[in-house]
Amino acid sequence: MAVPADVYMFGATYLLGVFSMIAVGIVTVYIYLPVFYNLGITSTYEYLGMRFDERCRKCASALFALSVFVYLPMVIYVPALAFSAVTGVSVIKISIIISTICVFYTTIGGLKAVVWTDAIQFSITIGASVLVFFLGLNSVGGFGEVIRIANEGNRLDVFDFDASLTKRETFWAIIVGLTVHWVSHMSINQGCTQKFLSVPTYKDSVKSVFLYSIGMSLTKSLSVFTGLIMFAKYAQCDPMLTKQVAKKDQLLPFYVLDVAGHIPGLSGLFIAGIFSAALSTLSANLNSLAGTIYEDFLKSWLEKHHNHKTAGHVLKLIVVIAGVLCTAMIFVVQQLGSVAHGPLLGMFTLGVLCPRANRKGTFYGALSAMCCMAIIIMGAKYYASRGMFGYPKKPVSVAGCADFNLNITSYLNETNFRAENEPLLLFRLSFYWYTMIGSLITIAVGLIISFFTEKDEKQLDRKLISPIAQFMLPRKNDHGHVRYSVEKEAVEGDELNPENAFLKKH
Repeated sequence: MAVPADVYMFGATYLLGVFSMIAVGIVTVYIYLPVFYNLGITSTYEYLGMRFDERCRKCASALFALSVFVYLPMVIYVPALAFSAVTGVSVIKISIIISTICVFYTTIGGLKAVVWTDAIQFSITIGASVLVFFLGLNSVGGFGEVIRIANEGNRLDVFDFDASLTKRETFWAIIVGLTVHWVSHMSINQGCTQKFLSVPTYKDSVKSVFLYSIGMSLTKSLSVFTGLIMFAKYAQCDPMLTKQVAKKDQLLPFYVLDVAGHIPGLSGLFIAGIFSAALSTLSANLNSLAGTIYEDFLKSWLEKHHNHKTAGHVLKLIVVIAGVLCTAMIFVVQQLGSVAHGPLLGMFTLGVLCPRANRKGTFYGALSAMCCMAIIIMGAKYYASRGMFGYPKKPVSVAGCADFNLNITSYLNETNFRAENEPLLLFRLSFYWYTMIGSLITIAVGLIISFFTEKDEKQLDRKLISPIAQFMLPRKNDHGHVRYSVEKEAVEGDELNPENAFLKKH
């Protein structure tokens, strides 16, 4: 929904994200995944408790919960907006129905239901996207015509090497900023790692990471080219200028009805595909959120006072409450999840790559970054709402509209602000840099504090450090000349922890 509309309005620089996704897969496999798999953990936030202390673990879990609660409302809202644009049904009613359905099957079926429904929803989503892609391609005269029109409309200026951090999309913003952002979503995020760690062997886990990277690259490329087809179709008659759509998120449903509306059921199939993608994301995040809250905040108390059956009921109750809260927050939040992503990535990076980092440095580094990012993002939102800065859009036209004769000056200039009205550079940063800035603040502050409080820390277990950073460990931490082996360590860990062996087997 979002990527085709963004490409239509701002250009196809996002296509460089294919290289970012490949880089993220490599980073995951060589830095973070070996540590998590070797330890045989259920929740990635268990790692922070083992590497630092329970305070760091609970801080990270709280940040993850915050990021989920501010992200999922948009996951619900976007498909609801698409359905509303097609049918006229209230967005609120649709949102409630989506949430109720998803909460029901996630609560009843757990991770198995999430995985199976994901598989079915994936097939519907991809099938609908591919059909609409080829129908749109045929409607504008083929791929060559799409490239020609997109090039004339300045949508293909992908390699913009401008070093400015305030420009919305540049080569550096995507290759560096977006890569770091996706690392926080893939390498350490419970929603992804929960699946990576659920397969029988480490080799299977690595395969799942690379399959994910390839699949995401293909689907994002498909979305980018769909955006270019949309522009080719409406290059001479922009539907926003002609008031045929009110918001950019309605561009894709409008386009689908235009190119596929004459084929019975196809436009409905596409809307079903959008809902499938939303339900897949929603169910996976609700499941991982419930597991994280239970493991990091409730498990120790429940095991003392209640049995496993009660724990199961508690997990289901968490899913229900989280679903209700996310639905209620639909119109409150948008990009506030970036407040949490940077500090979280910084905490895990300090843990796996920086042997000298300690619990005090990591904890206070994350708090410092969270405060800084809250100021930056809230300030940016405030100034944008006051019309003091924004991102210039690419040119559009209504020259080919038979029934419209509109002045497009206001559309093109609504984000061209005078320099004297612009806020500080800090509040004009591209959102692609938010996660990177947050993680760098966490790492910098964490290392500085760790340097001055290093004597308080205990000796490290080498399994807590990524294989590529183990050369920095003191000699006394090296157990002879045994070569580091993820498979071997994982088996030994399972022998010591029967519960982890059972989880891996089933």
